[in-house]
Amino acid sequence: MAMSGSNAEAEPRLPLSEVVPDGTVDPAPPPSEAWGLAEGDEIVPGRIALESLGGGYDFEAYLAWDDERYALVVAKIVRPHLVEDDHTLRNLAREAAVLDRLAHPVIVRGFDVVPDGPRPHLVLEHLEGPTLASTIRRFGPLELDQVLPLGFQLSSALAYLRAVEIVHLDVKPRNVILGVPPRLIDFSVARGIEPAQRITSAIGTDAYMAPEQCDPSLGRIGPAADVWGLGATLFHAVAGHVPFPQAEDHDEDDPRQRWPQLHADPYELPTGTPPDLEETILDCLEFDPERRPTPAEIAVRLEPLLGNLTKGRVLGRARPSLH
Repeated sequence: MAMSGSNAEAEPRLPLSEVVPDGTVDPAPPPSEAWGLAEGDEIVPGRIALESLGGGYDFEAYLAWDDERYALVVAKIVRPHLVEDDHTLRNLAREAAVLDRLAHPVIVRGFDVVPDGPRPHLVLEHLEGPTLASTIRRFGPLELDQVLPLGFQLSSALAYLRAVEIVHLDVKPRNVILGVPPRLIDFSVARGIEPAQRITSAIGTDAYMAPEQCDPSLGRIGPAADVWGLGATLFHAVAGHVPFPQAEDHDEDDPRQRWPQLHADPYELPTGTPPDLEETILDCLEFDPERRPTPAEIAVRLEPLLGNLTKGRVLGRARPSLH
């Protein structure tokens, strides 16, 4: 069960019927802050824009053709008004350095970085498939035979990140591409564990942030923050909405309004959720990061449930010593 903060009385669980926004849609930037590239426009020599894929505050992404690789890629381009902004360029370099360290089947690959010039950008693997967020919006909650493999695969990715001492810090449905296997994307705020522990201000996406990401004075940020993000993501996948009540209009300067996870318990999961899955998700949402399971422990918990659905090679058969 998730624990409320020690300085606030816990609010009662809210009914499942309460529908809340997912808090992941970025406002559209002014036209002057977007490249507006059309199909066939050159990003840099040998790399051609094909289609806009959207973006965030600092970057916009394009499906592109790369002549050197002779393949489709994704170009994540710094927005026009930020191409000379030192902070943005440092973030670009940090993300490129993080991706350069990673090699895992459930993590998007980074191929190249153009750190300066007229269009600084990252070159990323192009992945076919919808995001988890768009799938939930279109079709509603996932079925059990979809949720369990997803949770198992994402916990695998997070176990790897923990082993190489990287924290993602923005695990959420919008950053999961569904496929076989699914992929965790967008390492724009990811960093090493030591730099993460020095963070002194809020970081992440409100609805999926661990309490210590909302208020770093609560404790050092580390891999347990990604476990919270995984729990919030799986909750959203099972229930069709985020785990905590999100006010559409709130005071950004009031932590209790902006981050209800600092003082409230989560909504109830739907009736019929397997008890072991429910317990695992809620354990991920423990207020105290020390009480959350590790990603490997999550995988071990999910493996028996997943084993009942598939005859494929899952954890218990891949590593018999665990049993």
